[in-house]
Amino acid sequence: MPQTLLEMAKELVLAQIEAHRLSPEDMHQVLQHTHTSLLALKAQEDAHGSVTGATPTTPPAPVHWRKSITKYHVTCLECRASFKQLSGRHLREHSLDGKTYRIKYGIPRTQPLAAKETTSRRKEIVQRSRPWEKAPTFLKAQEKAQKAVVAQRKRTARKKA
Repeated sequence: MPQTLLEMAKELVLAQIEAHRLSPEDMHQVLQHTHTSLLALKAQEDAHGSVTGATPTTPPAPVHWRKSITKYHVTCLECRASFKQLSGRHLREHSLDGKTYRIKYGIPRTQPLAAKETTSRRKEIVQRSRPWEKAPTFLKAQEKAQKAVVAQRKRTARKKA
């Protein structure tokens, strides 16, 4: 028994979710788009007897930058590809860098171009390793503070004696 178009669309979208190429939040929109594409292909096949491989020419709706950054993926607003992080290397494929990409799409300078989960994992790692404590300026300040504490103790010891 042949599958219905809706069943085929559902299977395609579920396969994309399982392959982590599609976030569950975007499932409904992609399911509708896939179903529409399959309907257009079926109509074309019925009319001509074969499919030429053309899909409907509806341009993708513009995505707001906030929706392009989800928990597990960030979507490139230029090519609609999903990544854990938008790298400089990928942006160079579009002749952009992080700064011009942010300006073009109105993304704040402080917004990371990475998935929220990736950003939070990095923050945890930094908090655990505490790299600022290994910086020379921090070490120098700690020595200075330690010397001040020792000098203060000596002064209070002299006053008591």
